[in-house]
Amino acid sequence: MSASGSPKSAKRAKAIDIGAELLASVREMKSGAMARVHNPEIPQFASARLASGLSQAAFAALLGVSVRTLQDWEQGPA
Repeated sequence: MSASGSPKSAKRAKAIDIGAELLASVREMKSGAMARVHNPEIPQFASARLASGLSQAAFAALLGVSVRTLQDWEQGPA
């Protein structure tokens, strides 16, 4: 607990300073620094559909499956 003794005060003391984090992020962006690069793997079904130029509905119909099934396949394993 904090000096005031209340659990709320203890929570505030441990809280993240969102303003400081945002300011640091803006400075990082302005400097051109790339802190994080994400290159997610695209599942094979999604790659095939994107290469075909078809919508999910059209691609699902072509395969004879529901759109929901295609979405599950494109999302990959959970």
